Amino acid sequence: MTNIEIRIRNVYNALSNSEKKAADYFLADVESLFHLPIAQLAENAGVSQVAWVRLAKTLGFDGLKNMKRSLFSELNSSAAEDEDKSRFIFTDIKDYAGLPDVFKAVKSGSIQSIEDTVSLLNADVVDAVVTKLIEARSVKLFGVGASALVAEDFYNKLLRIGSNVCFSHDGHIQLTYAANTREGDVCFFISHSGMTKEVNEAFDIASQTANATMISLTRLGKNPLAVKSDYELYTSSPEINHRSGAMSSRISQLIIIDVLFTAMANRDYDNVIQNLIRSSESCRTHRMI
Repeated sequence: MTNIEIRIRNVYNALSNSEKKAADYFLADVESLFHLPIAQLAENAGVSQVAWVRLAKTLGFDGLKNMKRSLFSELNSSAAEDEDKSRFIFTDIKDYAGLPDVFKAVKSGSIQSIEDTVSLLNADVVDAVVTKLIEARSVKLFGVGASALVAEDFYNKLLRIGSNVCFSHDGHIQLTYAANTREGDVCFFISHSGMTKEVNEAFDIASQTANATMISLTRLGKNPLAVKSDYELYTSSPEINHRSGAMSSRISQLIIIDVLFTAMANRDYDNVIQNLIRSSESCRTHRMI
């Protein structure tokens, strides 16, 4: 699946009706984008030429020509996948025939989520976020439900390398340390939808502090949390409904956390390695062997 297809699937519900028609046509025949002129694309999709241009700009391109160039480059630089994973990824949980299908579905969904999320990473944004995290006076983490598990994982990692970091599963405590945000702090908000009420409330409180950095980790697409952040990190996951239990979205969020942690360790290796050694040694007496 190309990066453009991934982006369309993630923002599809936010598209206008005419943009959805253009998107549907594109998804049904990807290569038609650079084989046909815009007038023919518009006629075939039953929309105006403007709808195609708007779709391209919604996906982050300057226009349709730029979108065509990106697609051409991607199709010619990546090998086609032999296995069709979609049969397992986009199947409702109740429709699996047995454990072999369950095994394949979980594997395929996780792999697809990881590959798609990594393809969305913007090196400049990640570099800036890593710099902010390293230089932060303190790092404050926010997330509820499944996203709280991801926030806790990041909390544990940052503790091990000596970062001044705080996190609590208690939503009221999150509001408390949001209210105590100070200049130089980095506030990191995790919400798959970007619309979680508690996380957005904490954001609004923390953002009242001047010169604090607001970072969001959400799924790709327009959402309240990403729109108002200083830096946005995006994930992609092939979940089709709430019955998937936030499995692939959690995997994609954890991948971003691992990328950030690894980049921080790489950037500040001499200090990080000493902290990792000390934190490991502190627990040594509690091991059975």
